[in-house]
Amino acid sequence: MTRSPSDATDVPHIIRPAGDDAAHMADHPHDIVILEQRIDRETLRRLVQDGFGDMVKFVADVRRDVIALGGELHADAEQALLDAGSRQEDLWGANYYPGRRRDGCVEFTSLINISPARGNRGMEIKDAAVRERVRALTHTLIGEGEEL
Repeated sequence: MTRSPSDATDVPHIIRPAGDDAAHMADHPHDIVILEQRIDRETLRRLVQDGFGDMVKFVADVRRDVIALGGELHADAEQALLDAGSRQEDLWGANYYPGRRRDGCVEFTSLINISPARGNRGMEIKDAAVRERVRALTHTLIGEGEEL
């Protein structure tokens, strides 16, 4: 994966699959955006529409309070965060569904969540405290299930 040119104040960071021309900012269905602050509606709309149509995958770093949003697989966003300094044990995958309101916009399911070492033997995040942390980060950085 390559990072697009940016300076320290340019948020979000767009990450593109290896081999793409990072300087060319045309829409790409596999873009990953690392969020340190709230995403703008138009970028979120593009990631949802260009990806799966009704949702977008993301990985939350519950220690650093950042989210990698987008990509074809949760593993793509996971790798982007690992490359940016996150630790594996702090990463949890989920899906964001705009238009499902606050209580229904986050689905806590991802293959990257299968981690017996963390006490999570299935795809769904089981620990209530971790789920609440992922939900809070989602509402802060992505949205609260509003229509796009």
